[in-house]
This record gives sequence, structure tokens and C-alpha cells, in this order.
Amino acid sequence: MTTISPFLQIYLSFSDYRIASFCFITAFVVAMVTIPLVIRLVNKYRLLDHPDERKDHLMPTPTLGGIAIITGMVISILLWYPYSYSNEIATSFFSMAVLFGMGIIDDLKDLSAKYKFIVEIALTALIALSGLRITTFGGLLGIEAIPLSAQYTITIFAIVGITNAFNLIDGIDGLAGGLSFMTLVALGLFLTMSGDNSFALVAFALAGGVLAFLYFNMNPAKIFMGDTGSLVLGFVIAILCTRLIGFNAITLNAVLTQAPMFAFALVLIPIFDTMRVFAIRIWKGRSPFSPDRTHIHHLLINSGFSHALATKIICTLHAAILLEVYWLKDQMPELIVLALILSMLLITILFYKMKSLLNFFGFRITAQQQLSMEN
Repeated sequence: MTTISPFLQIYLSFSDYRIASFCFITAFVVAMVTIPLVIRLVNKYRLLDHPDERKDHLMPTPTLGGIAIITGMVISILLWYPYSYSNEIATSFFSMAVLFGMGIIDDLKDLSAKYKFIVEIALTALIALSGLRITTFGGLLGIEAIPLSAQYTITIFAIVGITNAFNLIDGIDGLAGGLSFMTLVALGLFLTMSGDNSFALVAFALAGGVLAFLYFNMNPAKIFMGDTGSLVLGFVIAILCTRLIGFNAITLNAVLTQAPMFAFALVLIPIFDTMRVFAIRIWKGRSPFSPDRTHIHHLLINSGFSHALATKIICTLHAAILLEVYWLKDQMPELIVLALILSMLLITILFYKMKSLLNFFGFRITAQQQLSMEN
């Protein structure tokens, strides 16, 4: 069965997504069953995430929810993945496993940032050596094919950056999970349409696990994903974005003629927010890793919005950005990048001024109004 979405101007053949839907549903069910078990185990051994100056929650909350997300993905892949492994996919699975293990240790022992960076760079270098690299800028600034030596540098920088950006955006209930779910579904759809079914199944399997997690993570959260989840989510999304760029670059009649720009839009909110916050801290003479309340979600919370409402606003903006870049896909890449950056600048300025604007119009968000807007 084939249909067309006039809104997105794309064709979808539902038969192409049969195995993908099995992957998604299996991961969702497994994660839904696993999360209550993880919560009980974490509570039993008091492996809780305690509030501090970096965090917005007020009560100690179970963490390690990423275990359930990854468990759902792994079981789904074992059941439905076609056993024809390429060097790229095998290296990706190995790297995910190592990062997953490091995430668990970090949630339990709080590893140093330097150690985590070393492991991430080493794993990303393996990914690049396997052949999974950013090979083109899609004509941005006149650059098409990237020299081989630059491919390794750019790929390592991009994957490590995206991995940590998703880790840092995990600041309020449902935000990292919501952004990841939307991004993974988009990647699964466009990888399938591009003909890359193997990596598309990874996207759909992980999306199923994330959706189940969101049921327990929406405000008030019963569990957090921890670095076990956020590091692996960011890492997998970075790998899938790299694959989407590379696959569309070698495919005739590519679905995404501006795949690098679309991949950039998929990670725009966490990347832009991380770079902005780091730049502000460095400008003020502080460490880029010093705690403060200047992340995009903090700007909304500081204005009186609840976690749930702030998450919904940012996820809605993420959807709008993806629609924007898709509708601009036939434009010059420089115009697309400019439009995306200007959009984020305007959004950030609006969020900075949100409290003043609300006060100017005589509007204060009360708890009752928050509840009404969330429902």
C-alpha cells in the first residue's frame, strides 16, 4: 500500500515499514515491562539521582532508565534485524555496547569528564575507520566532497559533540526523551525511504524504547534515563545522521537532496544550546562545564513554566524546525543554514525575554494555569 502526504510532499509505502513496525512495537513492550523492574531495583539499592545546583528536580529520583531503553532496542534487534552485518553496523553495535557500559558506571560512580571524552573519541575514531564518516557538506560554501583526512576530524568532532549535547539537554522531565523520539522517528523514515533499511531498524527500535521510557519520565518523573540513556541516545543519533548524509550522497535520486542540512536540523536545538551556553560561560571567564541556569529549558522554567509545559514547547519548536528545513530542501544550503540559525537566535531571545513579556502584558503563569495549558 502506498500513500502520499501532501503536507510533506513525500510518498510512503507502508510495506517498507512492516519489519520496522515490529521492531518499534517489540522495543516498546520490552521497555515498558523492564522499566518498573529497574525502578524497583534502583530503589532497593538506593541508586537515586539526588538534587544539586545543576539539577531541577527536588526529590531523589531513580536513575538508570537507559538500561530499559537499550534493553528494548537490543531484544528488538535480535528478533527482527536481518543477519547481514556490514563493517559499519558491527562497529556501531560494539561502540554502543561500550558506551552503554560506561554510562552505567558513570551513573553509579560519577566518572570524570576527561575520561568520558577519551572513551567517546576512541569509539568515534573506530566508527570513522569502519567507513561511517561525514563525506560531504552538500555544497555548503561551495564544498561538496571532503578530503579523507578532514572526514575523520569532522566526523569525530561531530559525533562527540552531538553525543554530549544530548547529554546536556537532559535537564528536565521528558525533554531529552521527547527530542530523541522525534529525531529517531524522522531518521527511521528517511533512512527507509533512502533504501538504508538496516540503520533504519536501529532508529525505530531505539525510538520504541524511548517512547516507553517517556511514559515513566513525563513530569512528575518516576525515573531518569541517566548518562546510561542520554549518552547512548546522542551517540546513536549522531551515527544515524552521519549515515543519512553518506547514504544520500551515493544514492541516485536521493530522497534528501540536502541531507547534511536536514541532519543539522535534527540536532540543532541541543547543539545550538550547548554552544551558546559554553560561549557565554567562557565569555564570563568561567569553565564551560560550570553549573548555571542558562540552558534553553531553564529560560522557560525561570519564566514560570513547568517542566511539562517547557518540554512541550521545545519539542513543538523541534517539529517546526524539521518542517522548516524540509520545505527549504530545494534552496541553497547557505540559505538553509542561515534560516536555521536565525530561527534559534530568535527563539532564544524570545525565551530570554519571556518573563518580561509576560509581566508587560500583565500575565503570570499560576500553577492552575500551567495545569490547564498542559491538559
